[in-house]
Amino acid sequence: MLDNIRWDADLIRRYDLSGPRYTSYPTAVQFHEGVGPFDLLHALRDSQKAQRPLSLYVHIPFCANICYYCACNKVITKDRGRSAPYLARLIREIEIVSRHLGRKQEVEQLHFGGGTPTFLSPGQLRELMGQLRTHFNLLDDDSGDYGIEIDPREADWSTMGLLRELGFNRVSLGVQDFNLEVQQAINRLQSLDETRAVIDAARTLQYRSINIDLIYGLPKQDPDSFAHTVEQVIALQPNRLSVFNYAHLPERFMPQRRINADDLPTPGQKLEILQRTTEQLEAAGYRYIGMDHFALPDDELSMAQEDGTLQRNFQGYTTHGHCDLVGLGVSAISQIGELYSQNSSDIADYQSSLDQNQLPTRRGLHCSKDDIVRRAVIQQLICHFQLDFEEIEELFNIDFRGYFNDVWPELERFAADGLISLSPSGIDVSASGRLLVRSLCMLFDRYLPTQNLQRFSRVI
Repeated sequence: MLDNIRWDADLIRRYDLSGPRYTSYPTAVQFHEGVGPFDLLHALRDSQKAQRPLSLYVHIPFCANICYYCACNKVITKDRGRSAPYLARLIREIEIVSRHLGRKQEVEQLHFGGGTPTFLSPGQLRELMGQLRTHFNLLDDDSGDYGIEIDPREADWSTMGLLRELGFNRVSLGVQDFNLEVQQAINRLQSLDETRAVIDAARTLQYRSINIDLIYGLPKQDPDSFAHTVEQVIALQPNRLSVFNYAHLPERFMPQRRINADDLPTPGQKLEILQRTTEQLEAAGYRYIGMDHFALPDDELSMAQEDGTLQRNFQGYTTHGHCDLVGLGVSAISQIGELYSQNSSDIADYQSSLDQNQLPTRRGLHCSKDDIVRRAVIQQLICHFQLDFEEIEELFNIDFRGYFNDVWPELERFAADGLISLSPSGIDVSASGRLLVRSLCMLFDRYLPTQNLQRFSRVI
């Protein structure tokens, strides 16, 4: 069992940098236009030859209402008819991609994200799942991890019943904050009763896991009001929680321009909000998995962290990192073997490509050997808070100290400050360093010195 995290305000102030969240390494910032459909098709055929299991991500970009904090790739519209042309192209993409994969490749994980996936009508959801089952080897025994993101304002008992019937067994609910003043400031009015009704339906219908998303740092928040939201969320007893740091970047995300920067909590208030939140969740029995994620001890993420099998990909922490990740839909990212590829982020361009029977791949990256070495190091640190040098040396036939000689002085500084224990055999992240593990991972990021760090959120 990992120790609880320890709050050290001085260390946080010194190491609270802006940097990547490392859902991949290299990060998507390194993707370039030299990767296209041919690269993806080649990687898919390699996946088929190797008979690797699959994880499917399906992006549904539509939302009926705009949330001012949101930085997702989305289309805001009240016109439900706009989903039909998109769905037709999405099914076309499914047909093309599936031709290059094998029927024996089981889909261990499926996730619908967005946007609001339930923007689709019940008939459209049935059609989409039917097409996925026709073209991919989806499991029928409820043993797969099949999840969907839910806006409780867009779902009810019948919605949850339909999704369960279609094979979904995990749900992730967007909450952000239950405080009415905060909700008005971000244009997302959502009652506790609405949220509880969806959770009650999920439990009655025997969904395997319920996740709730919260965001701290939103306008009108203060430590006391957010502590009350956390108290209400704990009473709902989700299996997992994500507590994200709001990054106010109005120059990059237009909806955020509607947020009054004077209403944002101060850096000191944000720190107090996070400290109180972690203390509340740990007192309620949740374990800190890392990178804003908490889970109950009997959750799969907690158990995978204990047995050393937890991994991280574009869907966050996962127990299915061994699968090839196939992204479907506008802006979706795939990770197949050592290839990262991303679809066009423009919905018109995405649809136009598929009208011509062409995959909409627009950018990506072939990982080099150095990328793979550094990815393994970052994965171990961010998932397990420790690193065995000998394991890395044997995997990649390198001398760790020699390979990362330029990083060593910084590692010694981290050790001197109590963030890590550094020995000839490895790194152990201390209880004080776990909240700052992103800052540690940044030491191993070869690309970071050439990047504008202001494009990233801060660690805390």
